[in-house]
Amino acid sequence: MNQLFRKKIYSESDKPTSLNRVLGVWDIVFFGLAAIIGAGSFSSLGEAIFRGGPGVISLYIICGVACGFTALSYAEFASRIPVAGSAYTYAYASFGELMAWIIGWALIMEYSFGNIYVAFSWSDYFTSFLERLGMHVPDYLSTSYPEARKAFENGSENRELINAWTTAPIVGGLKFIADIPAIMINILITALVYIGIKESKNFNNILVILKIAVILLIIGIGAFYINTDNWSPLNREGIPSFIPNGFSGVMAAVSGVFFAYIGFDALSVLAEETKNPKKNLPRGMIISLVISTLVYIALTLILTGMVDYKKFDGIGDPLSFIFAPENSNLPWMEFIVSVTAILAITTVLLVFQMGQPRIWYAMSRDGLLPKRFSTIHEKYKTPGFATIITGIAVGVPILFTDKSFILDFTSIGTIFAFVLVNGGILLMPRKQKLKGRFHMPYINSKYIFAPLFFTVVAGFYYWQPDFFHQLTHWSDPLEGEFRLSVCIYLLINVVLCYLSVTRNLSLIPLLGLTSCLYLLTGMTHNNWLWFGIWFAIGLLIYFFYGMKNSKLEQKLNGDLN
Repeated sequence: MNQLFRKKIYSESDKPTSLNRVLGVWDIVFFGLAAIIGAGSFSSLGEAIFRGGPGVISLYIICGVACGFTALSYAEFASRIPVAGSAYTYAYASFGELMAWIIGWALIMEYSFGNIYVAFSWSDYFTSFLERLGMHVPDYLSTSYPEARKAFENGSENRELINAWTTAPIVGGLKFIADIPAIMINILITALVYIGIKESKNFNNILVILKIAVILLIIGIGAFYINTDNWSPLNREGIPSFIPNGFSGVMAAVSGVFFAYIGFDALSVLAEETKNPKKNLPRGMIISLVISTLVYIALTLILTGMVDYKKFDGIGDPLSFIFAPENSNLPWMEFIVSVTAILAITTVLLVFQMGQPRIWYAMSRDGLLPKRFSTIHEKYKTPGFATIITGIAVGVPILFTDKSFILDFTSIGTIFAFVLVNGGILLMPRKQKLKGRFHMPYINSKYIFAPLFFTVVAGFYYWQPDFFHQLTHWSDPLEGEFRLSVCIYLLINVVLCYLSVTRNLSLIPLLGLTSCLYLLTGMTHNNWLWFGIWFAIGLLIYFFYGMKNSKLEQKLNGDLN
């Protein structure tokens, strides 16, 4: 039992890595912008707006604040443990081996499944772009089998999906339906990441500059087409409201909103390829997060101001949609955005595909996965085998999954990882301040956290009194599940208030912990069910392989020199 919670100690005398250290602080910033401003803005933003209305901007702010505090926790860990592995490595140092495996398994889900969604989004934009050029890709070659089947069986109005099902050729008694563009981009990105970090860095930086320039153009042009009435649409009672679907409607968009932020975790896996990671990595993470949050707030205001939020139902290309003929009718902007979206989403694929092999690399190096995953290619100095396996892990499920399932599944794993990172900092002892390293400011939460928490609750009660009056009505078919989650959240925070007084906890990671826990209240029971199944599979692998082959276990038994 002790092994399950045995912690790994990282020191300055650890063997140097064989990975190439070529990344500076602005390279980290660009990788951050590549990962955060991508599929979240060019794809899932539309679904988030439809669910939450103009008020979804509040959720972007909440996510930005939560990620801001979490970024400081990541930065603190990165300054202490400048090795590859991300939250997995940090959990190993703070919680112990079992929790490290759990978070590593969650990160595998985050990167692999996240890239499946991103590949689907890339395919949507790419095929739409080809259509504008007069080149048609058959519908059954540009969507997944589950999506086409679900649309046909449910009588969907999506003509492309219905057509894919009805026109698909029969092969071996089954309809042949596959998203070929999604599979092809996955193969190309895998090859690029396999070649090396330097080549990936240069390619990424060029695309990010172009992407940011176009987003600024969208904000600048879109500002002239805003109709302020769109910011106060009618709610269910026919009253103008900034949050027409209620706050539960806003929280229902948490998967789509938070999906935008999951990529910032990928930056911490680049520690062993960063020059002076104890200084450059924390700075790069924080700068990229601040810029990205401001961009999302601005984009949300522009989109909800230009177009009625109800029109975003099922829209997978929201940034080009606002310039479509039925809206502002700017075909030249629609064309520019479509081209840029293809490039923008490509950068997200690149960063995620870089992150996953390095998680496997770190876990293999600790003995929790087979040694093959930690082998470094002699020529390219990359985790070659793990990169190829990542490409397979992303490519194969593209044939058998759909976007909505992947979106929800990915977000819950990422928020859970963020919860553990903030919690891990609370368990770490304070360190001596050294020049040239990042140091999270220690602020004693003893007299701050509890008053702040109850003040926020009181303010929310004043803003949404009806929600609190019905807080224990858990049987409501629309909001009951969310109300139950909020009740659990409030109870957890009462415990945190007690611990803040008795343990003198650090305020910043404590705020990160409570804000990330709040984001979990937007997850449904289906999210938790699939999340539990995934972790059950992971625990079986750990107890049957990782536990026996752990380097810490071998060291304890005297098997290592």
